[in-house]
Amino acid sequence: QVRLVESGGGLVQAGGSLRLSCEASGGSLRWNTMAWFRRAPGLDRVFVAAINPSATNTYYADSVKGRFTISRENAKNTVFLQLDTLRREDTAVYYCAAGPPLASQRAHYSSGNYRTWGQGTQVTVSS
Repeated sequence: QVRLVESGGGLVQAGGSLRLSCEASGGSLRWNTMAWFRRAPGLDRVFVAAINPSATNTYYADSVKGRFTISRENAKNTVFLQLDTLRREDTAVYYCAAGPPLASQRAHYSSGNYRTWGQGTQVTVSS
């Protein structure tokens, strides 16, 4: 069974950057849609970004568009999330998720379409 492990979280000042990694073990991510979600304190988990298996399409929540970039290296079984121009409201636990190839843009936004999840990595943005 595929296991996902996130890393790269930490404490950063507003305006700063972080790069999150999600490494898989126990199987290949080559054929999976990969996504990042986040859960801020007291709120539900929400979609952040997704990338299709061939990395030809990426999808972003409006709140992070233009600031975050999702990418993948299938040969390394790893997915990345580059977080730039961070804001205090980006503070959350960030989760990596893997799912099957998805047919519609809208389908990428739904957590129910992802079968495997990591434990999360904390990102804290200070003012």
